[in-house]
Amino acid sequence: MPAPLDPATLPLDIAALRDLLLQRETEHAAELQAARAGLQEQVLRNEQLKLRLAKLLRERFGASSEKLRTAIEQLELILGDLEEQIAETAPAEQQQPAASEPTDAVRRKPARRPLPESLPRTTVEHAAPCACPKCGGALHRLGEDVTEVLDYVPAVFRVIRHVRPKLSCRGCDSIAQAPAPSLPIHRGLATPALLAHVLVAKYADHCPLYRQAEIYARGGVELDRSTLADWVGQTARLMRPLVDAIGTHVMAADRMHADDTTVPVLEPGLGKTSTGRLWCYVRDDRPFAGQAPPAVLYRYSPDRKGEHPRQHLERFRGILQADGYQGYASLYDRGVTEAACMAHARRKFVDVYKSDKSPLANEALQRIAALYAIEATIRGRPAAARLAVRAEQSAPVFADLKGWMEQTLRRVSGKSDLAGAIRYALSRWDALTLVLRDGRVCLDNNAAERAMRPIPLGRKNWLFAGSHAGGERAAAIYSLTETAKLNGLDPEDYLRQVLERIADHPVKRVHELLPWNLAQVRTRLDQRDAA
Repeated sequence: MPAPLDPATLPLDIAALRDLLLQRETEHAAELQAARAGLQEQVLRNEQLKLRLAKLLRERFGASSEKLRTAIEQLELILGDLEEQIAETAPAEQQQPAASEPTDAVRRKPARRPLPESLPRTTVEHAAPCACPKCGGALHRLGEDVTEVLDYVPAVFRVIRHVRPKLSCRGCDSIAQAPAPSLPIHRGLATPALLAHVLVAKYADHCPLYRQAEIYARGGVELDRSTLADWVGQTARLMRPLVDAIGTHVMAADRMHADDTTVPVLEPGLGKTSTGRLWCYVRDDRPFAGQAPPAVLYRYSPDRKGEHPRQHLERFRGILQADGYQGYASLYDRGVTEAACMAHARRKFVDVYKSDKSPLANEALQRIAALYAIEATIRGRPAAARLAVRAEQSAPVFADLKGWMEQTLRRVSGKSDLAGAIRYALSRWDALTLVLRDGRVCLDNNAAERAMRPIPLGRKNWLFAGSHAGGERAAAIYSLTETAKLNGLDPEDYLRQVLERIADHPVKRVHELLPWNLAQVRTRLDQRDAA
């Protein structure tokens, strides 16, 4: 801050006094702006450290922590806003640090990576002057400076013209011609690549058809929403045998995860919505080193009656890992083995702790955390090895947890939320401790909850399914795109290759088009987890 003014030193001339005050005001404004910039930098640094800490905690405690995942996503948004604000408000000369400034005193920017050699390059030649601009003498080439910048060209439509010459035979008056190219939609306008893009944009990127139509119109191609809808419907029907093949693979599992979520459904002609359900059934043997490829099957129903999972799992007789939904009870009665979800039991204690900071709820969370710490050490190991570690390390923790719950339940009010959380866990104790008797079982049902994550994201964009048939169609396409993701594949490239083949592919050999059997599909580009 400027030093205080000494009244004895103030000039008597009004003009000089005004100039002095204006100068001090300018200095004060500059210092204030610098202070605000420094504060922004400090806030940004704090948020960066929070993000790094959250990612380190996720690595330590596992990627299944919903709280950590939400915190990371929120911090990413905050950092983006702060960086945009700093870039927008800082003067150009302050964008780069001065040579005299220590590196720790400025915001560290990511190191610039070389642009991939695989990208196509367009060369722009900037002609040099023909003669020296100072003396007019002849110029001789010394070399060149090359600056590479990254450009973006929006998605480009192109028209493929299939030309089939007709040839006539003068000997027999017959006409010969190459057969028409096979297209997924008979006499359709779209190639497999465009159909795959429309499907992935709607179901994986959550962009409704009417928005896609607007985007394509900006590219100079008028595609009516009803045309896009017709394409989606026809391709969904065409790929139904492949969805059925995924279902057969999932239902053959010895252990399966299950979950469901709501889907608002528009009642055509009534102008109102009802609430449908999307169910998911996940086969993922990777936690116990199983060799079967992972897959997920989605099914739609207009309500949450227990008859739907009963019908979906009619032929399944293995281990079902799910939440405490009573609609699964009839499955357990007919031979399906119940495996409960510790994450659901844990959430009830989380809710109690959030509401009143109960030390007893916190103790329950610490005890459950010990079980997850053990699980982190055996993830991906064979079932027998997992079972041996659990017998030695997890069994005592489970026994202590149960004894503590029973003792605590006698001490707290039976009407309290804490008592309700304890009763929820104790009522499912045999199913929660199945992990001690079968090494294939997981501690929680997070595999199914991860498979359900795209649905809430989609609801924010497409708001509701257009009908019950639309819900069934969504379930079918989700089964394909999410199974491709589980196998590390780019869903759009996978669907493109499927649509290039499936129209002429024998139904008896549809298994050849499953994600793990289709070669040379691009791998999926996941978000970087590095801090």
